[in-house]
Amino acid sequence: MSTSPLLSLGMRAMFANQAALQTIGQNIANANTPGYSRQDVVLTTPEGQFTGAGYFGKGVNVETVTRSHNEFLTREAAAAKSQAFMDTSMQSQLGQLEKLFPTGSDGLGQATNDFLNALVDVASRPSDPSARQVVLGKANDLAARFQSAGQQLADLQSGVVSDLNANVKQVNELAKQIAAANDQIARTAGTSHTPNDLLDKRDQLVSQLSQYVQVTTVDNARDGTVGVFIGGGQRLVLGGQAQELKVTPDPYDGARAQLSISDASGTRVLDDSTLTGGSLTALLRYQNTHLQDARNMLGQMATALATRVNEQQKLGVDLKAQAGGPLFTIANPTVLPAVTNRGDARVTASVSDGALVPALSFTITPDPTGTPDSYQIAVRPGGQPTLMSNDQIKAAYGISLSMTGTMQQGDSFLLEPVAGAAGSFKRALDDPAGLAAASPIVATTSIDNKGTATVDSLYAVNAKFDKSKQPATVQFGTVNADNSINYTITLSDNTSVSGTWKAGGAIGNDPANGVDLGFELRMNGVPREGDKIALDVSDKVVSTNNGNAKAFLALQTTPFVGKQLQADGTTSRGQTVTEAYAAAMADIGSRVQGADYLAQVSTSVASDAEATRSSQAGVNLDEEAAKLMQFQQGYQAAAKMLQAAQSLFDQLLSVVGR
Repeated sequence: MSTSPLLSLGMRAMFANQAALQTIGQNIANANTPGYSRQDVVLTTPEGQFTGAGYFGKGVNVETVTRSHNEFLTREAAAAKSQAFMDTSMQSQLGQLEKLFPTGSDGLGQATNDFLNALVDVASRPSDPSARQVVLGKANDLAARFQSAGQQLADLQSGVVSDLNANVKQVNELAKQIAAANDQIARTAGTSHTPNDLLDKRDQLVSQLSQYVQVTTVDNARDGTVGVFIGGGQRLVLGGQAQELKVTPDPYDGARAQLSISDASGTRVLDDSTLTGGSLTALLRYQNTHLQDARNMLGQMATALATRVNEQQKLGVDLKAQAGGPLFTIANPTVLPAVTNRGDARVTASVSDGALVPALSFTITPDPTGTPDSYQIAVRPGGQPTLMSNDQIKAAYGISLSMTGTMQQGDSFLLEPVAGAAGSFKRALDDPAGLAAASPIVATTSIDNKGTATVDSLYAVNAKFDKSKQPATVQFGTVNADNSINYTITLSDNTSVSGTWKAGGAIGNDPANGVDLGFELRMNGVPREGDKIALDVSDKVVSTNNGNAKAFLALQTTPFVGKQLQADGTTSRGQTVTEAYAAAMADIGSRVQGADYLAQVSTSVASDAEATRSSQAGVNLDEEAAKLMQFQQGYQAAAKMLQAAQSLFDQLLSVVGR
């Protein structure tokens, strides 16, 4: 028998064991390499050779090297990772936003109370210049708090745009690398062997891409490449071609950003609502939802406070016997045209009722019927357009719109009633004498009164107060079963208004019961039937009059923030400034708490998903060590086989040579 079959078997065995040892070594070397999939040599037995004595084996073949890869687990791990990065990024961003709503002495609520509390001394000493100067100092502190919050919001917005640009740069680089890997893999398509390391590299690149945005991959069985899609089917990578992601300005506000994708056919804006997972999605949602909501909540407080204080200031009288001028200034609502507008329309807005101005943003589009002073208005983002006249917008949202030029169909405007209010909040009054601490109306109880009623406070509360109808007289009548007391107010034009008064209530300002004279008289004690209180204008006694200072103090407990128009035409209670600030803090705090929980859960899920993938595809060093010994023994045995074949061959030669 020839020794060549034995030599062939030994060589095949040695090569097979050597290939296995090489693969095991590769596994051990990459045990801690991210994304590496364990490789295995596929060994097969060739068909035996027939002889007269039966079939003799031909040894072993090394068919190929495979990788332990589970496509489902790989995709699940990438998706979980994408969700975790989105949640942790949102957690980080909201943590920064929460710092804008500090509690205690650093908060806007406390600054507002400090400003209003400073008026206590003015109420006690209306003509004291030092008390008035303290009020202006506290007003300046309050304005500085709002401005600081507005600037921090602007800084956070700039940070979002910067982070978006940095993330998009990484996405584009990864997309190019995936396309390059696709090219390399496609070149191996005709070899019938899989380029395991290239496939691992591409999977790892896709996994890294998932940190920024969740992707969908589609395999091309013909050449082994994958297509990578984002945002509901937008192609990012197809074969060896990668599209470019871009950060482009918002069509209305250039300070904000949106994502676009470019290819040979042009640039398309990505609908951020179709994006899921990853830090890019988190940044866009943070910008368009949480950051905008915070800006609007602060702006709503600033707008309501500034307008209400200015209204009350205007209703009072200063030390120069003049109606009070504005104490604060804020920017008007912002109306920004879309860059795609074709018409020449210019829309402006002003605040008509600060208590009704909402913490919202709107999109304005033309009335399809062309009705003058009528628009379609939709809450951003995602609200349905509602056809409203200018008067309806004013009644519902406390905003007056004005348009010049012509709005074409397809044109749109972004209306932000309060977004710029906090940053533009400034003290407008510099002269302490200009503080309108006096009320334009005073009250005197008759010396003939039999009851114990005394005047606690009297001040104008709205523009319906009419000096021309003064002097006036309040006369009390009978007591009702519920202990309320009837009264009649006779004005200088001999008209009269009747109402009822209860302890703790106000006279002159009870619109629900038909009394709406624009002033509010509050009393201590109880009047008796026939008692009278005389009312008159106060221009001659402004140095000792503190009525309007008391009106300012009452603003602490007056709800004038965030009122809403009800279906029956009335308005909701609204909130005090302190309540509004507390609600804003609670709102942001709740979002932070939710983000913390989601980040914790999704990070745990991602860790478990990666552990599951790794258990299937990763390297177990104990297993590799056992296989190393196994194939080392096989290699040594094959070497012995070759040694035996060589010995037999030598003996054969020696026999033949005799």
